[in-house]
Amino acid sequence: MHHYIWQSESWPFLTWDNDQLIDPLSRCRLFQGKLLGRLAFIEKDMVKEAQAELLVEETMQTAGIEGHLLDKESVRSSVARRLGLDTGGLPLPERHADGLVEVLIDATENYDRPLTFERLKAWQAAIFPTGYSGLNRIITGDWRGPEPMQVVSGPVGREKIHYEAPPHNRIEKEMTDFLNWWQKSLNTCEGILRAGTAHFFFVTIHPFEDGNGRIARAVTDMAMAQDENLRQRFYSLSARIAADRNDYYDILEKTQKGDGDITLWLKWFLDCFSRAVSSSDKTLEKIFAKSAFWKIHTKTTLTERQRKVINKLLDAGKKGFEGGLTTRKYASMTKSSNATAQREISDLVDKKVLNRNPGGGRSTSYDLIWPHI
Repeated sequence: MHHYIWQSESWPFLTWDNDQLIDPLSRCRLFQGKLLGRLAFIEKDMVKEAQAELLVEETMQTAGIEGHLLDKESVRSSVARRLGLDTGGLPLPERHADGLVEVLIDATENYDRPLTFERLKAWQAAIFPTGYSGLNRIITGDWRGPEPMQVVSGPVGREKIHYEAPPHNRIEKEMTDFLNWWQKSLNTCEGILRAGTAHFFFVTIHPFEDGNGRIARAVTDMAMAQDENLRQRFYSLSARIAADRNDYYDILEKTQKGDGDITLWLKWFLDCFSRAVSSSDKTLEKIFAKSAFWKIHTKTTLTERQRKVINKLLDAGKKGFEGGLTTRKYASMTKSSNATAQREISDLVDKKVLNRNPGGGRSTSYDLIWPHI
């Protein structure tokens, strides 16, 4: 009797019960359609801002699932540089953060390029630019070595083996089967189910010494980009997986000890996908509000100084500046006199851009009038 799915006679042929997946798949498509519909109405430059917001989150979370903590400002710097956004005040990106950002962007922006051994190996090497994972020297840019690849927990001497991947001498064949399936399934498998299956297929093979989870999620993003025919991601599956990390590993373990029916895994994946898409509205709320604001004020005549301050208020979100916008803050941001600052603030109040807060004298402050969306 086999212990793992890859030891069964049916492997690598994977099956699922479509009847159990119809409803969760329909929910996925509903949430996906609503999100993409909203994105269709925002300005092109703000689409890139939306992409950046989600890419920072995706990078942080996909590394965090395996316990690799990245510096957020370094990730933000890498994302901004690679998307051509303003990098003012941001540090130079760290090499390992920059490598992961590069992989995630390549997976989506170049979704129409072939997925090959060479490309997957280059992704893994980019994630570990120094050849080390923490303090450990690892094989990079190639398949793992002959040592057994096991997922274990517990103290030394009392370890519990949750999963053991196919041996080293099977990797070449396993990955050939995976890439053959990847190409054939593009036109024969429902897109979201294909993404979930690709994720499971890849992590079951576990071809690298380290980085398998991150690359599996990049492959999943690539599958979704192919399904949507879009070169940007606007939701973070990794953020949802990170939030349900224990369930993620539990459902993988159960399915990897099964007989080739991955219905249980796909139901979990579809639920994860639905929550990822529906929760992205919260991450993108600022972008949607910013787009709605400028549509309302498309014909409002403003100075460059006024636009600069408005954009800073929009970036701050609905909480605004601590203590509100004051004449002193306006003058400091625009390097103008207090008289100019007060005159331009009054103009923004008259044009229904700013609202004066209760109070007066030196404590007079203003907040942005946000659009209803």
